[in-house]
Amino acid sequence: MIRALVIAGVSSGVGKTTVTLGLLEVFRRRGLTVQAFKVGPDFIDPGWHALVTGRPSHTLDGWMCSRESVVATVARQARGADLALIEGVMGCFDGLEAKSEEGSTAQVAKWLGAPVVLVVDAGAMARSAGAVVLGFERFDPDLNLAAVIFNRVGGSVHAEWLRQAVEGGCRAVPLGFIPARESLRLPERHLGLVTASEGVVTPAWLDELAGLVEQSVDLDRLLAMARSSVSPRAERPPVHGRTPLARIGVARDRAFQFYYPANFDLLREAGAELVFWSPLRDAALPEMDGLYLGGGYPEVYAKALAANEPMRRAVREFAASGRPIYAECGGLMYLAEALEDEAGEPHPMVGLLPTTVRMKPKRLTLDYVEVETTRQTPLGPRGIVARGHEFHASSMDEVPASVPRAYTVRARHGGAPRAEGYLVGNSLLSYFHLHFESNPE
Repeated sequence: MIRALVIAGVSSGVGKTTVTLGLLEVFRRRGLTVQAFKVGPDFIDPGWHALVTGRPSHTLDGWMCSRESVVATVARQARGADLALIEGVMGCFDGLEAKSEEGSTAQVAKWLGAPVVLVVDAGAMARSAGAVVLGFERFDPDLNLAAVIFNRVGGSVHAEWLRQAVEGGCRAVPLGFIPARESLRLPERHLGLVTASEGVVTPAWLDELAGLVEQSVDLDRLLAMARSSVSPRAERPPVHGRTPLARIGVARDRAFQFYYPANFDLLREAGAELVFWSPLRDAALPEMDGLYLGGGYPEVYAKALAANEPMRRAVREFAASGRPIYAECGGLMYLAEALEDEAGEPHPMVGLLPTTVRMKPKRLTLDYVEVETTRQTPLGPRGIVARGHEFHASSMDEVPASVPRAYTVRARHGGAPRAEGYLVGNSLLSYFHLHFESNPE
């Protein structure tokens, strides 16, 4: 069986990601091969995991993907690893809605049969910590809440009070008391943490974090708790021969990096050779049969993207040739006529979609989505149903009605379906990030 631990939080902002990164680094330094996973639709935290482990961190989402898919992903990706470490999303029980566990950390932990380590921000509590932990235990007795790590602990006396509060009435074992350390706070921007590719994590930062976790957490007892009901599974056999059927150019640099590793895996299994290119740095496109532009922070690099006029022209000519393009969120922004940054300054983009994307006023949109294709697209024929999520702080001017819509979007909380998915020739552009594992077809 695969040894696994789920790192859950009382809420967002308690330090789950920092604790997870510290554990990944410490176990790596001990010589263990650690495979990281992330619950929920997030792209940013998996990038940090991969930076530390040197292995892609895979998404586990109970709403976008099925139970079978989630379990199979862990079984395949953790094969050969000494430990699977799964970072949760938001609070332990937060997910799709308030009336069910769908899409939550708790749901994934129960599917995997893995123990949960609860991260509690103890910065403003002492004995009340026992009530918090007990409440999480009693809220769902079927959840194996095995251990607690307290973050932002004020000192040895504070740590002892926290220990006594939990040991007095909870099943979970207090195994960590991490002191507050402002120097370890990860920088943030409008969609959450900055990305791992931006170079803010230095070897010195990792050294400090690893040393703090080593001193503050009972790592041996934590590792001894790791278990799951998941057995290792071999990789899926490819559905094609060894000769690639198509070369797909994936935009990947500091401006474009929000991709699910499963999407890449499924494309390769279907016969694609993936070639990576940079809209920021490259002056020409490699020889390719199709383009895939994911999300990211093009608004942060809008001036540099606009300045690379040879690449904008190359992408425009690629689209005019009739070869397929699939663009999500940041990719859509890049393919628009213009992108207006947070200062209100417009920058010319590729010009494929006749609209302007604006960052001012900033308006955060965050939701799960289910789409059905209403016509033939680069993703497949009419009638394909897939799930994903929408997460952006920009807004878009009205797209002319003359641009065909290729998606019907079903509202999760009632209301009429809406049209999205803009089809320009053989290019499909959308604000939505689709998880291909939700429908590998």
